[in-house]
Amino acid sequence: MPSQLTKTTKNGAGSTISSSSSGKRLTTKMASIGVVLGCARSVAAFSGAAVRSSSSSAAASARFPRTSAAAAASSAFGATNRHSHKSLALGGVGNVGTNRIGSILFSTAAAEDTAAAAAGAAGGHDANYDQTNKAAGIIGKYDPEAFESSIYKWWENEGCFQPDAKRSRVKAEAEDKKPYVLPMPPPNVTGRLHMGHAIFVALQDVLARFHRMRGRPVLWLPGTDHAGIATQLQVEKALTAEGTSREEVGREEFLRRTWEYKAEQGGHITRQLRSLGASADWSRERFTMDPENGEAVVEAFVRLHEKGLVYRGEYMVNWAPMLKTAVSDLEVEYSEEEGKLYFFKYVVDGTDGEEFLPVATTRPETIMGDTAVCVHPEDERYKHLVGKEAVVPMSGGRTIPIIADEYVDMEFGTGALKITPGHDPNDYAIGKKFDLPIINIMNKDGSMNGNAGAYDGLDRFDCRKKLWSDMEADGLVIKVDPHTQRVPRSQRGGEVIEPLVSSQWFVKTEGMGAKALKAVEDGDIKIVPERFTKTWNNWLTDIHDWCVSRQLWWGHRIPVWYVGESGESEYIVARNDKDARAKAVEMGHPEDVVLRQEEDVLDTWFSSGLWPFATVGWPHGEDDPNSDLN
Repeated sequence: MPSQLTKTTKNGAGSTISSSSSGKRLTTKMASIGVVLGCARSVAAFSGAAVRSSSSSAAASARFPRTSAAAAASSAFGATNRHSHKSLALGGVGNVGTNRIGSILFSTAAAEDTAAAAAGAAGGHDANYDQTNKAAGIIGKYDPEAFESSIYKWWENEGCFQPDAKRSRVKAEAEDKKPYVLPMPPPNVTGRLHMGHAIFVALQDVLARFHRMRGRPVLWLPGTDHAGIATQLQVEKALTAEGTSREEVGREEFLRRTWEYKAEQGGHITRQLRSLGASADWSRERFTMDPENGEAVVEAFVRLHEKGLVYRGEYMVNWAPMLKTAVSDLEVEYSEEEGKLYFFKYVVDGTDGEEFLPVATTRPETIMGDTAVCVHPEDERYKHLVGKEAVVPMSGGRTIPIIADEYVDMEFGTGALKITPGHDPNDYAIGKKFDLPIINIMNKDGSMNGNAGAYDGLDRFDCRKKLWSDMEADGLVIKVDPHTQRVPRSQRGGEVIEPLVSSQWFVKTEGMGAKALKAVEDGDIKIVPERFTKTWNNWLTDIHDWCVSRQLWWGHRIPVWYVGESGESEYIVARNDKDARAKAVEMGHPEDVVLRQEEDVLDTWFSSGLWPFATVGWPHGEDDPNSDLN
């Protein structure tokens, strides 16, 4: 090949690409901006002396009449590096292209400057330059929307983001280039893109492309989360609009409609991620409700139970009455709202109303669940009343003990607290300490139950008004003051959260939290920036057991079977129906014993927590052909 060979070619749009062996006269016209060289199979590289267009490049020209299919991986990076103030080049192995965020930007300015320099070196301006671009439909400023979708489609169709890690493992390890795996944090399947997604896409895309350029097989594994509460809420809203409910249509029909809704509404966010140029391997896209993920979820639950880390018990939870399910602390948002502080009399039993403790509350309806009145042991105002009984207002004469505990702040409010262990987390702790009875006064929908006496069936807020009116008529009201308070609301449904003692499934967290703390302390995990180590420690130092059950239908059904036609005292944790029945027989039950699977599903985050390894084959081992771990 002649040492000074200069080659000029026409791309599919008629644009001109010129290069010389010296590298000083590299002219890539406007139509070559945004050329995609996404993988080793589709590289049209400038060698030292000439342009060599591969068959993949020719095919690309045919696919994209507006985009040149020939550009140089190395030389183009050189060109963009010389114009680093105007462009950013981040690619996979030989990747050069355009995108607006988290991807590759081979800037118009860089190419124009390069072309101008080449034209100047040649002694004049190429008169055909503008005419060629206009003929190709490229006029004025570069318009990303006109190119990016087709460019990205080509990237994806050519398999540019697929690592093929198994085939390259021996070679990669020989070169000390181990596979690099990035699990994409799964966004809600029915969600829409927001800035948080854009940030993580930009960061992960940079990492993925950087390690591809280093020659490592890179898997950026995308997928979506089934978003239990968010998705079910939308389907329930649709049913309500039809004048029905999930209970009326039944579980099977409800799930059919939910999958239908997922099919209709899902996919928007993944299309938006593609529009950002995310170089993820979409051929491996996963969904938290995929059968493979379901298998991992069941296996994790069974193993945790076998280790004694999963149990069923009663505990105070955040209850969302509209959704009729428990929600996590992170799904509760607090808002400053104008409310009222209600002051009333807790009459001491046997005094004919002459002696009472002044008590204040923001939720009068919970009075019906009170099981004690608590004062500070050193409070001279009330010391003489400790050990006596007080009469619960509007209860028909039910009495509760007056107790003393240092938890009470003598200077706050009246210095006397009503204790409602069934509907307040702090009161629940005091109730446990003093072995007080726990009275649940509400149904799952937030209405009052039979324990509320005359207020049975009323909505909790209607009960508040009615009860206070009755107390006022009975001479038990002291005053009502305006009061700004922090109101807990459901992040999803927006309704006021009701603290409620409920039977739920829990995962013990203390041991796991201690291991996570030690990992950072010993340096096995490094948190960047380091200042967030304090946040890590705070999160894991004072933790409660994790409530993993949700009273929903959309999600991974808990793999527990109750024995018999009713009751929940005897249960079996198993991987499937067959396994459950076999265990029942081992326990001495007949083969035709009635087994009922738990109605509740697992918290969405139970499956999301397994995402990094369940998506690459766990619980299958390295020798299993279904696993990516080999």
